[in-house]
Amino acid sequence: MSEFENRKAVALGDFDGMHLAHKIVVTGAENVVIYCVNNKFSLLQKSIFERRYPNAVFADFEEIKNLSGEEFADNILIEKFGAGVILCGFNFRFGKNAAWTGMDLRKYLESKDVWVRILEAQDYEGLPISSSRIRHALEDGRINAANEMLGYCFTFESEVIRGDERGRTLGFPTINQHLPVGLTVPKFGVYESRTIVDGREYKSFTNIGVRPTWRVDKPLCETHIFDFSGDLYGKTVAVELVNYLRKEKHFKDIEELKAQLNYDKSSII
Repeated sequence: MSEFENRKAVALGDFDGMHLAHKIVVTGAENVVIYCVNNKFSLLQKSIFERRYPNAVFADFEEIKNLSGEEFADNILIEKFGAGVILCGFNFRFGKNAAWTGMDLRKYLESKDVWVRILEAQDYEGLPISSSRIRHALEDGRINAANEMLGYCFTFESEVIRGDERGRTLGFPTINQHLPVGLTVPKFGVYESRTIVDGREYKSFTNIGVRPTWRVDKPLCETHIFDFSGDLYGKTVAVELVNYLRKEKHFKDIEELKAQLNYDKSSII
């Protein structure tokens, strides 16, 4: 085992969504501690993040935001974590007023025998991948682009709540959920999706929005799960958005709505 592999590594970043560029950072060493310095969770909610990355440590931003670069390096990286290697992205900034860059950190820590690796940008369609680009793609309904930059399907999980059960009368029973607070709201419309129930994946389609035909006050996620029957009220269920099918629309009657739902389902099967 090399000296590099023996050193304790700490990956620094925002890690909102843990997209492809972030993954390059956190896989830069063995058994790396992922230190999330500014916890937004607008692309990957905390409950899912914690399960996927049990080696993550979430900073108290109020506690660290006024630390100087030197204080952050000494108090957090060396004293708190005992870091021998620091991993960060090319555009990582930290310290009070975001005054320090990865290069500043490298210069400061080289005399303390702590190595700093600065990872290059990861591009998508000729531009660096970033959380802001992914958020914009979601808001524009470009779910395929968002998923490619994330490296996985945009996913949310929340409790199944009771609705008005109109879908059941149409032959398309749905589970109703609210999007988690703080998570980016994808463009309203109907999506091909995958729903995970008790560890098993089911094909599904999901409507996100306010239902123009039977309007609701708060955006709602309604998912019809293929080939599933069972009571999910009160359970926490995860839904992955795979493809954007169409905008929300107002239907003149029940038959028009049923015809559209049948078409939506056939386009997925």
